Amino acid sequence: MNIYVASPLGLVRRRFRFDQNKTVPVYPSFLQMRQYELLAIHNRLTEVGVKRIRRVGHSLEFEQIRPYVPGDDPRSINWQATARRAGTGAADALVINHFQDERAQQVYCLIDKGRVMRMPFDGLSLLDYAINATLVVSNIALLKHDKAGLLTFSNRPGAALAADRKPGHLLKLLEILYRQKTRYLESDFELLYATVRARIKQRSLLVLFTNFETLHGMQRQLPYLRRLAKDHLLLVIFFENTELREYLNAPAATTEDVYNQTIAEKFAQEKRQIVLERSVTASTPC
Repeated sequence: MNIYVASPLGLVRRRFRFDQNKTVPVYPSFLQMRQYELLAIHNRLTEVGVKRIRRVGHSLEFEQIRPYVPGDDPRSINWQATARRAGTGAADALVINHFQDERAQQVYCLIDKGRVMRMPFDGLSLLDYAINATLVVSNIALLKHDKAGLLTFSNRPGAALAADRKPGHLLKLLEILYRQKTRYLESDFELLYATVRARIKQRSLLVLFTNFETLHGMQRQLPYLRRLAKDHLLLVIFFENTELREYLNAPAATTEDVYNQTIAEKFAQEKRQIVLERSVTASTPC
């Protein structure tokens, strides 16, 4: 293990080398987290597909009272404050309530650690990708003044961190994430629902990282996903088999290749059916 250390001013640098057998923590990807952090700071998340949408209804909190100007929504006029200003003889008597987007909302990442998350892609497992994505999502939520939390699960309850945005909260999240490992058993989504119901009392955004390779496997868990979506805003994220897609796009040279690509196309079609089934029948399309 080689460690390069520099002084605070960068005038002195030194390399330390350790040959002993040491156990060191391997943290999730900081580079990916910093990349999206810079985009969020400069409001450039639209470049990676994140964009503002028009929302139906109000999710606002009061900020201040200001004078009315043409074009403002008349429904926001504060008539009591207007009456007081009119009594003082103010020319611009009309005032309105000014609102801002509600902050300090809870964002929970739910990570499946069951056997389906052991599948490897490009040197990482699906769990590794879920951990890196969780770090990015949580960091962005904290930058936007929301609260980030975490729940992991498999056939039994895993790590849990209540949603918060205090200083040092991201470090707590990081310490929990790097210790997570997949298990060899099937995940219990009924247990996940019971855990969420017991721990998360406020309506929150739930980002669930899991994977479904068969339509039957997804349909067995769909009732629990519906229950989660009834109490919270649920976003289910599962993974596309990119190696399978590359195999399908490769030219078939032999009869065996044609046979294998036919089977691969069947798996790809089932994955598309899973996405369609999830979007049509669940309470919250994902």
